[in-house]
Amino acid sequence: MKIYEQTELDFKDVLIKPKRSYINSRSETDVTREYKFKWCPRKITGTGVIVSNMATVGTFEIARHMMQQKMFCCLHKHYSLDELVKFITETDCSEYVFLSMGLRDDDIAKMDEILTRFPDKCRNVCIDVPNAYIPRVKDLVIRMRQKYPDILLMVGNAVTAELVEDLILSGADIIKCGIGSGSACTTRRMTGVGRPQLSTIFECADVAHGIGGMICSDGGIVHIGDVSKAFGAGADFVMMGGFFAGCPEAAGDIITKKYQTNQLDENGEFVIETKQFKVFYGMSSEYAQKTHYCGMPSYRASEGRFVEVPLKPSIDRLLQDILGGLRSCMTYVGARRLKDLSKCTTFYRVNTQLNTVFEK
Repeated sequence: MKIYEQTELDFKDVLIKPKRSYINSRSETDVTREYKFKWCPRKITGTGVIVSNMATVGTFEIARHMMQQKMFCCLHKHYSLDELVKFITETDCSEYVFLSMGLRDDDIAKMDEILTRFPDKCRNVCIDVPNAYIPRVKDLVIRMRQKYPDILLMVGNAVTAELVEDLILSGADIIKCGIGSGSACTTRRMTGVGRPQLSTIFECADVAHGIGGMICSDGGIVHIGDVSKAFGAGADFVMMGGFFAGCPEAAGDIITKKYQTNQLDENGEFVIETKQFKVFYGMSSEYAQKTHYCGMPSYRASEGRFVEVPLKPSIDRLLQDILGGLRSCMTYVGARRLKDLSKCTTFYRVNTQLNTVFEK
């Protein structure tokens, strides 16, 4: 047994210090950057916001919206081979779309088939495993890099420098960092395992950048300002799932519910209020196991939530809010380019970051 005495930090524990800036308008900032990778020979110019590979948001429709904005989408791994072939045939997804795979033999076989049939159209792969500390993950990284040397390979999830370094040196370009911080994740509650997201970014980005790799902060985004904090802490990419849950473009039908309020109308009857929702669930939840597999195995417990998220604005509006907040942050700290944000960021440790007087 060992205890680390240093206090670990999350997004809620810090605010960004404003600094002298010579940027007169948010429009002067550049929220794109050119990404150069350790193993993949390609360069990609875009904004490092990635939609998570969760079943309700890592979808074809959302991917098309993200591509138009030069942002990224990680497709969920439960699409069939035929569905993927149809999408790839109709869409140029070579730059901004990641195809996901797990450790199952059928996942690997499906990915081999896709990469063999479409070598020029499918070039980004995400090995998606909640616990990247098991040996099979590293073995698969080595296999994929040897068999497909030119792919862009993202691997997750990890929260410590040692594993980040090991996976990058084994062939990964990007390490997905974060355990238990997602809005639909209950891993920390069920297992006691995890690490605060900001400290995870600090440590993992430092070691990754030192050996030519990159990291993707996965999870923990509660407010739009947290995206700026993640980039400011050193993340090259920021992945979100719950933030996009509830938008009309997300998978699933819109659920309409009616509620009786305490207000009375002109006839003295209680006012009925209508609200609309969309389903969102964690990929380790019991619902996910029943939906995508053969049910929950006897040796497992659910580590995810099933929630009905109030209907949100369109994904294009959500992306506008994210980019607007990011540009404003860059203006506050004097960073003209997204790549410079981490160099310009200084954090205050705080006890409170928001005034919640008018929040419910």
